[in-house]
Amino acid sequence: MPPMRAVLVVNPKATTTSERSRDVLVRALRSEVDLSVRYTRRRGHAMALAREAAAEGVDLVVTLGGDGTVNEVVNGLMTAEPPASADGATLAERLPALATVPGGSTNVFARALGLPREWPEGTSMILEGLRLGRHRTIGLGRADDRYFTFCAGFGLDAAVIHRVEQARRRGRVSTPGLYLRSIMNQYFLASDRRHPAIRLERPGESAEGELATVIIQNTAPWTYLGDREINPNPEASFDLGLDVLALRQLRVASTTRTVTQFLSRRPDPRGRQVLRLHDTAEFTLLSNRPQAFQLDGDYLGEREKVRFTSVPAALRVIC
Repeated sequence: MPPMRAVLVVNPKATTTSERSRDVLVRALRSEVDLSVRYTRRRGHAMALAREAAAEGVDLVVTLGGDGTVNEVVNGLMTAEPPASADGATLAERLPALATVPGGSTNVFARALGLPREWPEGTSMILEGLRLGRHRTIGLGRADDRYFTFCAGFGLDAAVIHRVEQARRRGRVSTPGLYLRSIMNQYFLASDRRHPAIRLERPGESAEGELATVIIQNTAPWTYLGDREINPNPEASFDLGLDVLALRQLRVASTTRTVTQFLSRRPDPRGRQVLRLHDTAEFTLLSNRPQAFQLDGDYLGEREKVRFTSVPAALRVIC
């Protein structure tokens, strides 16, 4: 039986790996698969590389990078045209499987799959998964025409990510402290906390209006603060639809209480200012003024309308 064909998509700017560690990873993967290595050169390039790999009919795409690289690869796979199958295989079965080696600063997607935070241990677990044929099929989220793996945000959290990205372009290192300072500055200095502008609409349901900010999860956790999980929607799962948490107001007392609930050992955010939806197939967010928008921790600009849908059983992943 011929060896599995695989493509390794490498972000050379991945923050936790070096050229030497990449060489170690390549040798380890080549012990199990017939490997081609392709480097990203610009934002969006990983999407094109993944689309090409799927069209070539490879069995596996491996990413080395952060959550942004994973998101681009997933979007490349999901918009690819894989070779036709004569046995009635589903799209997920026809597409290459995905394996994710942690290489960024947070690696939420890889850790949500149960992979260790550090790339050597993550690589070992992936190699074991390949030897044992261990994989699972996960659902994805879609925002308009773009897919996401673990989270999206409309409002405050996306604006915070924008601040962090701007700081990183100025040479700052991504740390929990940078995120906390960005949250405080955005909340107190740059948010219109008195005039909630977002409306949530679902088919067959009454609209929910006057929302201040919205968090969408395709799995739990939403993110990490160092090693600590942050869980606005603790029941979110790759096997279900999308979970939503929205705040109706951004008053200091109620927001502090809700954030404290996120951080508890058994998070279960509740209160008059909290809207939560579980296992949701479809909804649309609309705003009467532009809102910051992010997917999988990447800021994508401002929007006034985004339609979200759950895409079940979309992609096979090595875990």
